[in-house]
Amino acid sequence: MNIVRRNAPSRGLGLRAMPIDDQLGRVVENMMQDFLAPFMPYSGLAAGGQAQDMAIAPPINVVETNNAFEVEVEVPGVRKEDVKVSIDGQRVSIEAEAKRESAQKEGENMVYAERTIKKFSRTFILPVEVNEDGAQARLEDGILKLSLPKKESGQAKQLTVQ
Repeated sequence: MNIVRRNAPSRGLGLRAMPIDDQLGRVVENMMQDFLAPFMPYSGLAAGGQAQDMAIAPPINVVETNNAFEVEVEVPGVRKEDVKVSIDGQRVSIEAEAKRESAQKEGENMVYAERTIKKFSRTFILPVEVNEDGAQARLEDGILKLSLPKKESGQAKQLTVQ
């Protein structure tokens, strides 16, 4: 008997090929992922991927004020050097990586060691465009805090009739 491995593209749980931009779609996708996760813990491995290549969609909180959006993203174990935030109009993308390696102390004989690498990735759409120049990000105790000022909407210009 010959066994043939076919590499298919990895899509997490394989529920959607495209990112979801609407809030209801995100809720339904998260419910399905939570429901199916116990049955498919290594779905990325079955598709030919590596366990460390699978990104986790971290939970977020978004609060809108008059002038800005305040965003909190849970990224435990991540250093600020390993966080990338990009803003493109209304779309905000966050990528982060947490690495943990076991250190061997002098005089110890390492018998078994595990290294953990977690990748976090999340993209969402805000209702209005963001002013990239005034945006700020800080990382405190595993929480990434973003302050994203709203872009001033263009005021209608009144023309003088000649």
